[in-house]
Amino acid sequence: MLETRNLTDCSSGQNLTEPPLDTAGCLFLSILPYGQAVPALVCGFVLFTLFSFLVNLLTLLAVWWSEELSWQPRFTLVKNLILSDLMQITTFGPAVIHSLVQRRTMPFRTWCYVQYFIGSTSIFTSLLTITCMALERYLFVCRAIHYLVILTEACLRRVLTLIWMFSIAVGVVTMALLHTGGAQSSGSVTMGLLCEPDMMEQHMGFPRSSAIFRKVVGTVTLLLCLMVFFFSYCRMYQDARNAVIPFNADNNKARKTVLLDCGMFLMQLLPLLLKVVSDALWEVRGNAAMTGRSSQAGDVCTVKPAPTATAAVLHVSLLMMLMVPPCINPMQYGLRNAEVRQALRRLIHRVTEEVADVAERVGDGAHQNRAQEA
Repeated sequence: MLETRNLTDCSSGQNLTEPPLDTAGCLFLSILPYGQAVPALVCGFVLFTLFSFLVNLLTLLAVWWSEELSWQPRFTLVKNLILSDLMQITTFGPAVIHSLVQRRTMPFRTWCYVQYFIGSTSIFTSLLTITCMALERYLFVCRAIHYLVILTEACLRRVLTLIWMFSIAVGVVTMALLHTGGAQSSGSVTMGLLCEPDMMEQHMGFPRSSAIFRKVVGTVTLLLCLMVFFFSYCRMYQDARNAVIPFNADNNKARKTVLLDCGMFLMQLLPLLLKVVSDALWEVRGNAAMTGRSSQAGDVCTVKPAPTATAAVLHVSLLMMLMVPPCINPMQYGLRNAEVRQALRRLIHRVTEEVADVAERVGDGAHQNRAQEA
């Protein structure tokens, strides 16, 4: 069994009990040398994927079919966030599960480019949408008189168009710069379970322009979004405190709301923060620290250098964190709202009644057929 294999099975055919692993299997073993961890990871990714699909679809249907919610600017942004999350989970979840089940790293094919482009676009779209949602709440709380004047339907369309245009443009430019590397990496497999930025750059010969553009744009966008988000919630919290200071009361509800929203936003940023840390580590320690041969795996994966232990841990951690935001976003920005829960209950009740009506008509038709035959 694969669980009992060790890294010596990758080097040659000296192990007479089992055939040697190919390049993809050898690289997978260098990333996850402990076979017992693979079933646990498979279960975790399957649960994350199914749960994310369920809560996102339920929230989207509840908002979409509710006349009271569909026109509100807040829930227009929520629908855009759910669309982005569905793109992200569809791109990442099944691909990682397939690699884990097959115990092979990702093959470098056309799907790798598609996965990288859709993944980067959806991540930027989610981040910008959540930032716009914080601005929308700031306008609603602190500029209530001008709220509907500023957030018109035309304004929302322009904002959503800019979000998608910026995200797509970043993906297109990064994809173009990936092909500026001086040397192409040989082989038809990558060194990871997903075609994320580091894996793509490793395979494409470390194009410096692509790495610089990705890191600069990602870091600047992240910092700007953080500034806008914390500015919006700090102003909302200050206004809430000022409203109750004359009554010598403490606005616990406002504090809890701000802390909860900030905590969920930081969870949304976990993958991006980890990516910034890994990029900084890359720059400090050099390419050899992330892709050079490790003392154990490098001696056994003779076809191409194996990732080090640091790179393997960062890669698997990043994959796990990428599955978290699509799970918490619909609950934080959708199902936590009482109006959305009421709309969802009405939708479920409506669907249940329609199913019961269809079942009743089918039963009546079958009864009439039996009566005619008799």
